[in-house]
Amino acid sequence: METEKLISELNFKAVRSSGAGGQNVNKVSSKVVLSFDLGNSNALTEEEKLLLETKLYSRLTSEKILILNCDEDRSQLKNKGIVTKRFLDIITTGLVIPKIRKATKIPKSVIRKRIKDKKNVSDIKKNRRKPDF
Repeated sequence: METEKLISELNFKAVRSSGAGGQNVNKVSSKVVLSFDLGNSNALTEEEKLLLETKLYSRLTSEKILILNCDEDRSQLKNKGIVTKRFLDIITTGLVIPKIRKATKIPKSVIRKRIKDKKNVSDIKKNRRKPDF
């Protein structure tokens, strides 16, 4: 994955932010909408695209486009930086392949100890009973 190539494929759009903010909110477009076309990306290999497609299935549109919004700050430039960082985090975590779990056997010493402890508890309970004449 080439970060610079990925960032060059991103599309940014500035939109008016929603919510309270007074008179300034109606004039300034500080919200940033990032869109990334996963299907037509040249920065990712076909294997990486398939992996991201399966892991980010719920976040992608039907055309395989990832859309992220950011309106945390009043500055458009800061929002652009935040949404870009968030995008790179999503892509890097999506490309991580989890280790395959190997089933391990229980050691024989552990099995012997468990049976010995059970026998010990059994003997203690046996000794509590009344003697049988």
